[in-house]
Amino acid sequence: MEVCASQFSEHSVGLIERALGMATEALEGRVRYNGAPLVEHSIATARIVACEIGLGRNSVVAALLHDAARMELVSLAEINTLFGEAPVGIILGMNDISSIRTKTDKDQIDDFRDLIISYSADPRVILLKLADRLEVMRNIDIFPADKQMRKSWESMNLYAQIAHKLGLYNIKSELEEISFAHIEPKAYAEIKQKLAESAERREALIADTLAPIEKKMKESGIRYHLKSRTKSVYSIWRKMQKQKVPFEEVFDIFAIRIIIECEREQEKMLCWNVYSIVTDFYTPNPNRMRDWISIPKSNGYESLHATVSAFGEWVEIQIRTERMDEVAERGIAAHWRYKGVGGGSISHEEWLARLREIMEESDDKSGLCNRLDAYATNREVFVFTPKGDIRKLPEGATVLDFAFDIHTSVGAGCVGAKIGDRNVSIKEPLKNGDIVTILTSKNQKPKSDWLSVVVTSKARSRIKAYLREEESKLARLGREELERKLKNWKLTISIDDAVAVLCKHYKVRTGMEFYGRIVDEKVDMVEVKEIISRHLSGEEAPQAPTTIKPISQPKEESRSSEELVLGDEVHGLEWHTARCCNPIFGDEVFGFTTITKGVTIHRTDCPNARRLHEQYPYRIIAARWKGEQSKGRFIASIRVVADDRGGLLNQITETVGALGISIRSIALAPMRDNQLGGTINVEVPSSSVADMVTYAIQRLDGVKRAYRVNK
Repeated sequence: MEVCASQFSEHSVGLIERALGMATEALEGRVRYNGAPLVEHSIATARIVACEIGLGRNSVVAALLHDAARMELVSLAEINTLFGEAPVGIILGMNDISSIRTKTDKDQIDDFRDLIISYSADPRVILLKLADRLEVMRNIDIFPADKQMRKSWESMNLYAQIAHKLGLYNIKSELEEISFAHIEPKAYAEIKQKLAESAERREALIADTLAPIEKKMKESGIRYHLKSRTKSVYSIWRKMQKQKVPFEEVFDIFAIRIIIECEREQEKMLCWNVYSIVTDFYTPNPNRMRDWISIPKSNGYESLHATVSAFGEWVEIQIRTERMDEVAERGIAAHWRYKGVGGGSISHEEWLARLREIMEESDDKSGLCNRLDAYATNREVFVFTPKGDIRKLPEGATVLDFAFDIHTSVGAGCVGAKIGDRNVSIKEPLKNGDIVTILTSKNQKPKSDWLSVVVTSKARSRIKAYLREEESKLARLGREELERKLKNWKLTISIDDAVAVLCKHYKVRTGMEFYGRIVDEKVDMVEVKEIISRHLSGEEAPQAPTTIKPISQPKEESRSSEELVLGDEVHGLEWHTARCCNPIFGDEVFGFTTITKGVTIHRTDCPNARRLHEQYPYRIIAARWKGEQSKGRFIASIRVVADDRGGLLNQITETVGALGISIRSIALAPMRDNQLGGTINVEVPSSSVADMVTYAIQRLDGVKRAYRVNK
């Protein structure tokens, strides 16, 4: 209370005293691991908030009451009535952070740091959490061994990094030092011992180095005081590891700090005057010069750093003013102490705006850990798997997004999830800190309406890819079924003309859509035969619009001189088959002119055909295969789905071999429902031979489906 009386107004002191009394009463009988009253933690945290970070009344009140509120010994409504909304908001943010169960996985450090920051819609939340963690680490020895290690890991990898970004260097260094002593006790003890052994020599070097500088500054009338800072044990160890050198070869173990006492208007001039005095006596290393006075660091840090050669050793000298030193020690909050803001009532809007600006400026754009107000600026949620792995998703992400983020197969089979003890649907929006267990079913498949459920590009692209693949499979099966029917019916009409007539009659837009209806048994094949027969007899002759007619080859008599004949040598023209549909001799094809690779040949029923014709009609050229028979060899891929039974592989190889066809590769793997699935690559001269092989495989006992696929 003496500390508060020296910093805050009488009204603020009264409120803090009331909060202290409330916390003491609520936590009475509650103790820490060593038997000390738990309220001591709240009081010590509040002292750090007021003295070492320099926050105002609301922050101190929140620090005193956050434990009592977290344990529901004091209601938030009561705090709101007595102290206002600000402390309540801070307490809620702190309690959210306390609920996080971090996982000691270095690959996910940034995501955990982002999650912690995302709870800090009010930047004071993260500052109070730093104060809370610092108090815990100062008393780390009271905790059990497993908690000591976990809290040390969290402090070093999460909280110290946030403190560094905020310019709270003292807090950062102390968190790292205590953590390192528990994580690497042997290395800590060795370096600590070597520092003690070399202390006398360092002090003598500092005194000898400063003697001429001090004399000249006094003669120049410069008011100043001195500090010497030995690099922390953890910083020395990191440098030893990074440079792969022993302790004796770490040269910047200590720094001399010259702190000038002056008015704000004289700061820059006097700092450079002192720099001039230093370099009059010692030779500076130009590669180690750091001017953060002309251009301060983004977190407000200002200082001149010069490394000079003194008595055969490199010595770092830091030159700054009292104001700059306080900012360096206490972070950005110290700025406002020099703007005439008294009574502890820091300009809230100005302080928050500057703090957000600091956290948003970073050379490392890879993670939200470089921005404090992550929730307000980037709108992301952080969700956990049952094993404790953290996943980062955009705000509004659903259970289905989370499932696809884990794995495509998990997303494809997702039927819902459990969040805590609740069963939720795939549409359930996720919130920060949710622990999600995905529920799957082997009978579940992605559906087109899922696209309205997901928000992530990953989930959307996976669903679209699955739907395209299914549409392509259905189209091929439907086309093959219709072709077989036309042959059986002995109707003299091409497949494409027949589809044009049927699309017109059934009012569907594309041939692929009609093929899908055939597979889904949504059209009556008896009716289909009747429609085509009537068309051929002249009773009905509907002209299918060009937008729904499948891309087909022009008839022989209407071929133009611009048609590409595949097999003729055309000087200066290169063509190759498309990987998306793997056309082979006999397939109906068209050419697509590319910018750098000549002409790409696509099948007319290629999944990309319609898009290419609609978007790039000026780059489409007619194409056909030369001659009636192919002299070349092509690889056709046949997809097979069959019952998992012995001898199937032998049957397939014998059947294909009996047709005089070479099998280039075959791969069958177990699937769900006691089935096998895989691809057979055969070498064929034309598409008609590939269709013959496909039909032969389809007739084998146990084979459910066989159809050509894109290679």
